[in-house]
Amino acid sequence: MDSLQTGCVVVGAGPGGLMLGLLLARAGVDVTVLEKHGDFLRDFRGDTIHPSTLEIMRELDLLDGLLTLPHTQAPKLHAEIGGRDITIADFSRLPTRCRFIAFMPQWEFLDYVAREASRYPNFRLLIQAEVTNLLEDAGRIVGLKATTPNGDVEVRAALVVGADGRHSVVRREAGLEVESFGSPSDVLWMKLSHQPDDPPYTMGHGGPRQGFVMVDRGDYWQCGYVVRKGGFAEVKAAGLDAFRKAVASVSPLPAARMDEVREWGDLHLLSVRIDRLKRWWRPGLICIGDAAHAMSPIGGFGVNLAIQDAVACANLLARPLRDGNVSDRALAAVEARRSFPTKATQKLQLMMRRDRRKREDVNGAASEAPARTGPPAFLRWIARWPVLAHLSGRLIGLGFRQEHVKTR
Repeated sequence: MDSLQTGCVVVGAGPGGLMLGLLLARAGVDVTVLEKHGDFLRDFRGDTIHPSTLEIMRELDLLDGLLTLPHTQAPKLHAEIGGRDITIADFSRLPTRCRFIAFMPQWEFLDYVAREASRYPNFRLLIQAEVTNLLEDAGRIVGLKATTPNGDVEVRAALVVGADGRHSVVRREAGLEVESFGSPSDVLWMKLSHQPDDPPYTMGHGGPRQGFVMVDRGDYWQCGYVVRKGGFAEVKAAGLDAFRKAVASVSPLPAARMDEVREWGDLHLLSVRIDRLKRWWRPGLICIGDAAHAMSPIGGFGVNLAIQDAVACANLLARPLRDGNVSDRALAAVEARRSFPTKATQKLQLMMRRDRRKREDVNGAASEAPARTGPPAFLRWIARWPVLAHLSGRLIGLGFRQEHVKTR
């Protein structure tokens, strides 16, 4: 077995993991990032880059290069209520350079961050490296083992960071306890072509419309259709024609556009879940991003919260990592700083979800709650008082606690 010694090993080359690797390398820490896949090319991943993340890229002098990559910009988000198009989030008054959401394929963003991180000689990215278990000594995590195409590798480090998503191997192997808030729905993602006479949403983004979401990808629409939790089997049983008709009835696109969904393989099922760790760390290890708190796709918060976690983690742990002594107190400080924005954002997402007729307890048991029809309350409030669109723009665009990159 090959062995490797590093200051910090980050598991998962997603937005949070790669951003943390870049920031730690920039701060003089020897850092290794492990990614189990061979590349970043996967569809239907979170790719809404909020103004808070764009501001971080500006602070790193990486914004101009980022904005040369393929993307669309949305200075406002829209929704349809009762046949009327309303602005549900307005970013025009944010105290940032970029007052818009950038919709960019996640592989473009990750590839860009990885290229910039690789400029530092103390940054290492190992692809096709899948973690199998953690190394422990006297109650402290001291590294991990992973499999690669060239054989097994043992990585020892002063700190292991789990940034490997909502199905995190790191948090499972560490035995960290998860608190679940139920999975009220699933989303069926699909691609539909973008035609010149399509609805003129501001910057090409349409918000929730009766359980239907559209995001402009330039030459196509990325569309999401919301079904109840576990309802995909029933959708398939009803047949593809019935599915096309159901989506066409709530989509602002022409019904014939649904003919582009030719088979069930054209759909991608995303199980919506909201959960978080009761404690994010144990000696020698910490989790960030979806590994610490799985988010609903509502509002596109997941990517940006992960990046905010990475910035806070680098700001608080770079010096202890350089000194080779990461204390429990330092790890607890990261969780303490990021705990409030995580809880507040998840609370906001639970308020924003449309179907509140059933809730699930931590064991997955469903309990009945008073049925609600029509759009969520927050949409009705914004439709009545449009000034609230600026408030929601600030909450979505900057979050509940904005992090800033420390100078070197």
